[in-house]
Amino acid sequence: MLSVRRSASAFVAVAIGVALVAAATLLLASGRPQVPDRLARAAVVVQSPEAGASADAFVPTRPWSATATAGLVGRLAALPGVATVVPDRTFYAQPLVDGRPVAADTRREDAHQGHGWSSAQLGGLRRTAGEPPRRPGEVVVDRALGLRTGAPVTLLTAAGPEAYTVTGLVDGPGVLVADEVAAALAPGVRAIGLMLAPGADPERVATAARGVVGGDGQVLTGAARGALEPRGDARTRWIGMQVLTATAALAGFVTVFVVASTFAFTIAQRRRELGLLRAVGATGRQVRRMVYAEALAVGAAAGLVGLLVGAALAPLLGRLLVDVGYEPSTFRVRYELWPVAVSFAAGPVIALLAVWSASRRAARVRPLEALREAAVEQRPIGRVRVAVGALLVAAGLALSVATATADEARIAAQYALYAVMALVAGATVLAPAVVGPVVRLLRSPLRGPGGAIGMLVRGGALTATRRTAAIAAPVLLTVAFAVLVSGMVRTTTAAYAAGRADNVNAGWIMVPDRAPGLSDRAVAATGGTALLPTTVYRTDTGKLPADRPLTALGVEPAGFAAANRALTVVAGSLDDLRGDDTVVVTEAANLRPSEAYAVVFADGTSVSLRVVAVVSDTSIPGDLLVPRAVVRTHDPSALTSTVYVPDRIDPPAGARVVDVATWAAEADAAEDRLVWLFTLLLIGVSAGYGAIAVANTLLLAAAGRAADLRLIRLAGATRRQVLWLVTAESAVVVLIGALLGGAVAFVGLLSIRAGLADQVGAPVDLVVPWSVVAGVVGLCLLLAALASALPTWRMMRHRPARSPVGLVG
Repeated sequence: MLSVRRSASAFVAVAIGVALVAAATLLLASGRPQVPDRLARAAVVVQSPEAGASADAFVPTRPWSATATAGLVGRLAALPGVATVVPDRTFYAQPLVDGRPVAADTRREDAHQGHGWSSAQLGGLRRTAGEPPRRPGEVVVDRALGLRTGAPVTLLTAAGPEAYTVTGLVDGPGVLVADEVAAALAPGVRAIGLMLAPGADPERVATAARGVVGGDGQVLTGAARGALEPRGDARTRWIGMQVLTATAALAGFVTVFVVASTFAFTIAQRRRELGLLRAVGATGRQVRRMVYAEALAVGAAAGLVGLLVGAALAPLLGRLLVDVGYEPSTFRVRYELWPVAVSFAAGPVIALLAVWSASRRAARVRPLEALREAAVEQRPIGRVRVAVGALLVAAGLALSVATATADEARIAAQYALYAVMALVAGATVLAPAVVGPVVRLLRSPLRGPGGAIGMLVRGGALTATRRTAAIAAPVLLTVAFAVLVSGMVRTTTAAYAAGRADNVNAGWIMVPDRAPGLSDRAVAATGGTALLPTTVYRTDTGKLPADRPLTALGVEPAGFAAANRALTVVAGSLDDLRGDDTVVVTEAANLRPSEAYAVVFADGTSVSLRVVAVVSDTSIPGDLLVPRAVVRTHDPSALTSTVYVPDRIDPPAGARVVDVATWAAEADAAEDRLVWLFTLLLIGVSAGYGAIAVANTLLLAAAGRAADLRLIRLAGATRRQVLWLVTAESAVVVLIGALLGGAVAFVGLLSIRAGLADQVGAPVDLVVPWSVVAGVVGLCLLLAALASALPTWRMMRHRPARSPVGLVG
């Protein structure tokens, strides 16, 4: 018969799991790309061709050249229903206020972008004061900057700080210059906006535009214009989707794990009840059906509660995701049908999956069980269970070997996660067989100040290994994931930072400060070696796919070779990298010196380059090297990312100088922050579930042991001794789970360290954030002590009959 007390723990676990799934799926459904504000008024937008990149590359589309843009604009302007055609030119421009860059939200590309004045109409920007910019040196800025018309303002550009005069103000963010100035700063175009005549049908105009554009672009209308959102926003949105997907998956996995443990413990406590049912004629199938019905009722009720809680929390969580950087500022929560349906179905599905093993055990209960009073387990784990556990452990070890030999960090992390999941499952299956040796190992600590208490704790753990293993299983899972994920993140971060620092031969490094990059003037003032990155696209169909986006670095060959310790030339000579038609490629390009290498630069022009050298794949932080002057010629807005300098200097505006170790640690600081927040989120989910599972299971155990505890009191034990007994038992169970979980995670971390050492080519230290591990174990200990001591204290409030027998401590 369904008991409210027995089903409460499963109800809570399922409700929390469904709430997380509901919130995550609602947020996932809301994560659609948004139409950029600067193009919102253009009913039809033509986008340049997509580059052949992976879904998570977030590179811009291949641009049109100035000639191709002019031809497209002329043909599109002749279409019926088109009032104005505006090529949207984008370049780097950042105002200086009080000598410091403003609007330096580096998570958004458009925070530092300037446009031509004509682009203002595409986003509906309204001029609130002054006049439009008509000549070089004139600019219109956001009124929120606090500037007045006629005032001077300095803009940071790719060339360096430039003096402008404010001729007007607008009611939105942006830097707007004369169209001819924008054309010089951004000759390549990636979007053309069409402003329609009154009454024109956008879909009809779009159909006509597709006939004009053909395969040289995409015509977008309505919500499809979300494809034009800034690459930074798209990348942030993708990261948020990975976080939400992982959270929902982990919540589902841990919920099934925890609820299965709870149902298994409940079935063990109901053996006499189930034996009575079998004694009066119930078949095994009927018992199993009854258990499934109970689980279905719990799952349906908990699913409904979890759905309502998750839906209510979704807006709050959405704002939190925006604040921490997992979603762009344009993110808004939208309620749709499919997340609601999936979440509502998740409750019963999770409960039925979780009760499957327990139902089989319940169906095997024999009528004789109704006559037994002893709670001592009658048989050890069976051979089938041992075989399954051994197979899971073997699979985990095999995956650990794959982790150590993986070529890429992302693949190694996936293998490590799967390895720990397999090892956790195997350790849980084999836990009853492991409890005995672990308890015997802890024999001395268990004696403690009171030998009798220690004896009872040790005896209880040894005679009820299944119960001990069931309570320890959530701790095992929680500690294993906490140690693995936190250790993996910290070890990987430290390893890559060390490898990055070892590859640089410089005393100091100049990096951007509150700006996306460094200007040419800032670089020239240092006299150091600079990297000027840009994106280029393959145009031939030779040994690499056409339109494949590549990172090209503009360098001075001699300085770059001196500053890069990892540089390994396998063919040709880096000294030949000069002129406007040379290139150095990596071995992955499968080319030899003197072969042709055709690319499209950021200005949309196609150039045939000549390979002069081939370097190893790990030699450069990009795909190819070209002379710095070539990058500047074809990409007027390219910004220098890094400058290697021999001595410390006073940095110009928008820059700062740091030592090599600081630069190496900060190179991926934004990524590391997001990864660590994600790590804490996953640990929080698993630790929260583990703590809830431990507390719920111990509450059930305490209720089932009332008679045993009263008997101990009758034997002469004081209330304090009984409380110490149950608290010590709980601590031992948590300690067993923590030891098993730590051992499992340690195997995964060793394999990760081995793989990292091979990738970076240097020894890697294993870094474990002990504060996180201590917090997780401490939380489990605290809740375990409270969950066992509080119900025991309530049961021990009435003093039992006197007994001459005393329990000697």
